[in-house]
Amino acid sequence: LRRLELLTAEEAAQVRAASPLAEQVRAVVDVLAGKGSHASQSLQSFIETSNSQLPVPFLCAEPMVQKHLESLQSSCGNGLEAGALRRLTNLLLVEGLTDIQQKEHDIVQVETTKGLPNVSKSIPLEKLFLPLSKVSIPPRISVTIGVAGIGKSTLVKLFVCTWAKGEIGRDIVFVLPLTFRELNTYEKLSAERLICSAFPHITEPGCILAGAARTLLILDGLDEFKTPLDFSNAVVCTDPKKEIQVDNLITNIIRGNLLQEASVWVTSRPAAARQIPSGLVDRMTEIRGFGAVEMKDFLDQMFLDDRDLSSQVLQHIRANRSLCVLCTIPGLCWISGSSIAYYLKNSTDQSQEATVVPRTLSEIYSYYFKMALSGDWLEKPRESLRIEQAANTSRKLVGSLGRLAFYGLLRKKHVFYEQDMKSYGIDLSLLHSSLSTRLLLKEELQTSTAYCFSHLTIQEFLAALYYHTAAKRAIFDLFTESGMSWPKLGFLTHFRSAVQRALQAEDRQLDIFVRFLSGLLSPQVNGLLAGWLLVKDEHGGVRDQAIGVLQRCLSSDHAVSSRAVNAMRCLHEIRHTDVARAVEEAMRSESLAGMLSPMNCSALAYLLQVSDVCLEETNLSNCLTYNVCKSLLSQLLFCHNLRLDNNQFKDDVMELLGSVLSVKDCQIQRLR
Repeated sequence: LRRLELLTAEEAAQVRAASPLAEQVRAVVDVLAGKGSHASQSLQSFIETSNSQLPVPFLCAEPMVQKHLESLQSSCGNGLEAGALRRLTNLLLVEGLTDIQQKEHDIVQVETTKGLPNVSKSIPLEKLFLPLSKVSIPPRISVTIGVAGIGKSTLVKLFVCTWAKGEIGRDIVFVLPLTFRELNTYEKLSAERLICSAFPHITEPGCILAGAARTLLILDGLDEFKTPLDFSNAVVCTDPKKEIQVDNLITNIIRGNLLQEASVWVTSRPAAARQIPSGLVDRMTEIRGFGAVEMKDFLDQMFLDDRDLSSQVLQHIRANRSLCVLCTIPGLCWISGSSIAYYLKNSTDQSQEATVVPRTLSEIYSYYFKMALSGDWLEKPRESLRIEQAANTSRKLVGSLGRLAFYGLLRKKHVFYEQDMKSYGIDLSLLHSSLSTRLLLKEELQTSTAYCFSHLTIQEFLAALYYHTAAKRAIFDLFTESGMSWPKLGFLTHFRSAVQRALQAEDRQLDIFVRFLSGLLSPQVNGLLAGWLLVKDEHGGVRDQAIGVLQRCLSSDHAVSSRAVNAMRCLHEIRHTDVARAVEEAMRSESLAGMLSPMNCSALAYLLQVSDVCLEETNLSNCLTYNVCKSLLSQLLFCHNLRLDNNQFKDDVMELLGSVLSVKDCQIQRLR
């Protein structure tokens, strides 16, 4: 109706003559023209029978609409496997961000919640931009969140391809998919130039700017945007032809000062999504990870020619609860599956001493890098390449990429452009090597070339490798890139500095980096990468001191935080598991009473996430005092089935537990 109201008399005549729904359209036009109420019955029939089926790109030239469809269809290309994408056809409907999503690293979010979102409502993809009920209106601002590697960009591609085929969103005339990594290449833009530069075939953007044709603007990857969005201080702009800073343009579009009639869909990692004030978001959805069946199907697809190998990889993943949780994320499942397959294929060729069963995250990524360095890739026949030759040709590239990865991590930068590569001394000609293509993804943009690491954790592992190597000879703080700082000598000093930085970081974005840095000190990882990226038995004497640094992070009388749990995970990576094993054994024998010191409480909080003892039920009967219960409170949130009987709790503890049950993050389903 909004479109028809804007028709001139001449256009209305064309509609009457051309439309396959001529009779109903004539009735609508007559009613709008005030030609009597006799047409109202036909109008009602028209509304009911053809609500979203009216072929009305009336106000935009038909050839332009057709060109846009063809452009999107060609850009979609192939590569979208229907079976693998079934998970993306239903999104979780969530009510804002939880505390853990706003404050924690993506990996920590998945580990803490065990990959199980605490929501039950879902919405099918075809209804993502429709009203939830007959009395509500379509959402103007929709935000879809998901951790790194879960498939946000794939979801956008799936939606655009499905829409271009006419299978969903038939009331939408224009879908305009944009990425923030493309927007990073501009300093200033107007709303009009934004459309014309991204979609040159849209020669008359007026119908979009005026809201005459229903438009969906997709902004993919807010977490990759170079400038934080500042809604408090953004300059108001209502002129679609005025060029302003790109971040101001985005805030004005989201606020509705520009493209008021367009629907806007933003995708983002959870922490970055908090930049958008909740009052402006009409609908928030979340992409769920793999279920058990989907994980199996994904691995079967990876190893199409070897189902036995697929089965062995899946068996290995399921045997490691912590790894199984992480593999609910497709990006991590692919890395882990590739590494384990490489281990399985090579373990029979080597002696028992030369192989390490990958159990920690650092060991998984060590196999991944070893596979990449040797050229022994799953999609290619095995190449006979000597270790020395591979190490000599690749070490320099890994070192350069590692420096880029480390300082990118400190600046929260995950997308790089050719100028970034040159400034870090990376030879662009080397970026076509097989090693580079396994670590980096390359995307040709309209005005430049963008690079990003194939997953956030690849960047973090490379950053840890760089820091590990540079710390041996650095005399200044590596976290200060300019080199101006108090002298810091010795690897242990730099290791301690990294741990302190991670503990102090409010956004927790160094947690996995420090975990990998700890893992590089383990004998198992050193054995895997010696001669490739590490020197054999280096830092052997430092390992015990590094363990002491990590254990001091646990000795606190305050509440057990995710920082303490991450320190326990660092100890696991370094393969020092004495504390965790002792507490786990006490849990099995139900003899925890009297042994829950601050360090053991941290170990218990860690075990709540990873131990099979807590898989069906978390039994903390007859072992908790008020202070211990209070310190563990933030970690008990995520236990589904919790036994706390025979602890002689009084009213103060009951009040604490009552407050926990009302927290949005709380996943407790059964409490004794």
